[in-house]
Amino acid sequence: MSDSNPGSNPGNRPVPPAEPPMMGRNRMIRILNVPMRAMLGMPFPTPPSGNLMLLTYTGRKTGTTYRVPVSYARDGDVLLTPGGGRWTLALRGGHPVRLRLRGKDLSARPELVTDQAEVEHLIGVIARENPRAAGFIPLPRLPDGRLEPKALAGAISHGFSIVRWHVSADRQG
Repeated sequence: MSDSNPGSNPGNRPVPPAEPPMMGRNRMIRILNVPMRAMLGMPFPTPPSGNLMLLTYTGRKTGTTYRVPVSYARDGDVLLTPGGGRWTLALRGGHPVRLRLRGKDLSARPELVTDQAEVEHLIGVIARENPRAAGFIPLPRLPDGRLEPKALAGAISHGFSIVRWHVSADRQG
């Protein structure tokens, strides 16, 4: 007997659990990071370097060096990056890291911003200066356009922050 029910499980094979939407997106980002690291590591500006930079930091527990493409937006003399991943944990001491920005190596001191009002303000700056980066901040908005306060507070309590990069005048390299 043929089973034409599209939701059936022929042969009682194990059905993998549905993948949360962010998991698929995270996997795609990990795959895309490979060519992005190569392009952002070039000694000259590349098209992605208008909105992305290459962060090089040392893991706080392992001592391993990581190179991660991150989005950025300019805010006067500083750069802003939305940060909610594990990589921000290594930035907590404010120790200088290396940024590759538009083909140049720079030293920068990260500042993790977690004050709710300031985070909301800086998300607005990021949305204005780099709209694509704002698309990676999946926080609901109120009808007037402000971020939903409980959702923002929850995100911050679970590790979301804005990284404010204080770039040094001295270049590394």
